[in-house]
Amino acid sequence: MKVIIPLAGKGTRLRPHTHVTPKPMLKVAGKPVMQYVLDDVKKLRGVEQVIYITGHLKEKVEAYAASAMDLPSVFIEQKVQDGTAGAVALARSHVDQPVLIMFVDTIFDADLSIIESTDADGIIWTKEVEDYQRFGVVVTDDAGYMTKIVEKPSTPISKRANIGLYYIKNWKLLYEGIEAVLTRPANKGEWYLTDAFQYMIDHGAKLRVVDVAGWYDAGKLDTLLETNLAMLQRGHVRPVENVDNSTIIEPVYAEAGVTVRDSIIGPNVSIGAGTVIEGSTLSHSIVGTKVKIMTSTLTQSLIGDEAVLENVRGHVTVGDQAEVHAS
Repeated sequence: MKVIIPLAGKGTRLRPHTHVTPKPMLKVAGKPVMQYVLDDVKKLRGVEQVIYITGHLKEKVEAYAASAMDLPSVFIEQKVQDGTAGAVALARSHVDQPVLIMFVDTIFDADLSIIESTDADGIIWTKEVEDYQRFGVVVTDDAGYMTKIVEKPSTPISKRANIGLYYIKNWKLLYEGIEAVLTRPANKGEWYLTDAFQYMIDHGAKLRVVDVAGWYDAGKLDTLLETNLAMLQRGHVRPVENVDNSTIIEPVYAEAGVTVRDSIIGPNVSIGAGTVIEGSTLSHSIVGTKVKIMTSTLTQSLIGDEAVLENVRGHVTVGDQAEVHAS
């Protein structure tokens, strides 16, 4: 089996942080988002190669992926952001067997072991949601196979959201479908992988639909913080090493060398290595490495590496090496 991981996006909804850090490398509960996905790949048997489709800040992604995985890897740059079908099409020359396609905007709880026993042409994982109008939803027949994907339906034709995780056993038909999709007019400059799946179904493929136990979005600030909380609640916690006259409200993850003085920290806080927090209250936030926070009250905030904040109040998003001194 080959694994394709597209991660070329610019992460515009998480700027200014994604100006210098690739979106898949932003941390939740002390670990880059993409690492959660890579950990799932490591557990699989029979993976011969991981194919990364890179783009924005590709050198950082490639360096991290090369150090995080001991599987044979190849990196292909998506120079034109022409959609998910365009991204997967770039891997064609490396695909000669079934593929697992994993987008890394999200973290998921999925039983990937079913790949080993399925007799379907592929598997599409979904998550049932109440706000189905925001998503592409998967419609199934009575046997649990996909019949179509409907983008942002106005009526509840389905509540099973497409989460960006797919196993395709019939890889030849997949690429036949991608080739067909790429010959059509693009939708605002993009071609979608889901249209290739529809092609497969229209040509007789059976794509099984399976719900995941959990699905955690890391594509924008509010959902990134929600995902941070979910990972902390799942046990990804680490105590603050140096605490002086402070209160720690769990769950909290603190990397090595974090110092907290005269402060209240938590709940739902992740803090990078070497950060110092003094005389402050901090909750529901992610803080980078070597940050200094003084006499501030912060919540629902995302603070970049080596930032300095003094007398700051409320919800803030501060990039790497920024300084904010409020009166």
